[in-house]
Amino acid sequence: MPESLNAVMSETLKARHAARLMEQLQRSQAFHTDGTDGIERELSLLRRWQSARLTRTHADLLRSPLYRPAAEFFLDELYGDRDLGQLERDLARIVPMMTRILPAAVLHTAGLALELNALSHELDAQMTRILIAELGPRGAELDEAAYVAAYRRCAGYEQRDHQLDLTERLGRDLQAIVPRRVIYAALKLARTPARLAGLGELHRFLEAGFHAFRHMGADAGTFVTTIIDRERAILERIRAGHPRPLALDEAAGG
Repeated sequence: MPESLNAVMSETLKARHAARLMEQLQRSQAFHTDGTDGIERELSLLRRWQSARLTRTHADLLRSPLYRPAAEFFLDELYGDRDLGQLERDLARIVPMMTRILPAAVLHTAGLALELNALSHELDAQMTRILIAELGPRGAELDEAAYVAAYRRCAGYEQRDHQLDLTERLGRDLQAIVPRRVIYAALKLARTPARLAGLGELHRFLEAGFHAFRHMGADAGTFVTTIIDRERAILERIRAGHPRPLALDEAAGG
C-alpha cells in the first residue's frame, strides 16, 4: 500500500477515535452537570461501598506485589469514588492536540476509559435513586441485601454486560500499547510540560495506567482475565437470584 495512502488512513482512524473520545467526554460532563442533582452524597456512599466490595473480591490481587499496582488503578481510578472533573476538563482542552501527537491506539484507549467511566456513573445513579426510594437518605444502612435488591430492581443486565466488556477491552488495550517504548518515552518527556500547562491530573492518570501494566509485563493478560471472570460470575449470580451473589469464596468452597 502506498505510503501516502497509509498516512491518510492513519489520520482518518485518529480522527474517528478523537471524535468518539470527545463524544464520551461530553456524555460524562453532561452527567456531572445534570445526572447527580440532589443525590451527590448518596451516590458517593454507594461508590465507596462498591469500592470496598471490589477490594474484598480482589483482595488477593491487591496483596500481590505483581498485580497490586494494576488492581489499585482499576479499583481507585476507574471504579472508585475519585472526582474526575479535573481530568475531564484537561481532556476537553487538549483533544485537538492529542489528535495531532498521539497514536490512534492511545486515543482509542482514552475513549474506552471515558466510556467506561460515564456508563459506570450512569448505572450508579440509577441504583442510588432506587436505594434512596427504599432506604431513604440513610446510606449507613446500605448492606449486601439492599445493594443486591437495588441491583436487581435496575435490571439493566445488558448495560452491565457492556460495562464488563468495556473493562476487558480497556485492559486489553493497555496490555497492547504499554510495551511500545515510544509511547512510554513520550509520557516521561511530557510530565513537566503537562504540569506547567495545567494538565497534571491527565498526565498522572495516564502514567498510573501505563506503570501498572508495564509492571505486570507478560502477566497482564492473566490479571485482566481474573478480574473479568470474577465480575462476570457475580453478575450471573445476581441475575440468577443467588441468595449471596457477592460471596464468590463460598462458591469456591473458601
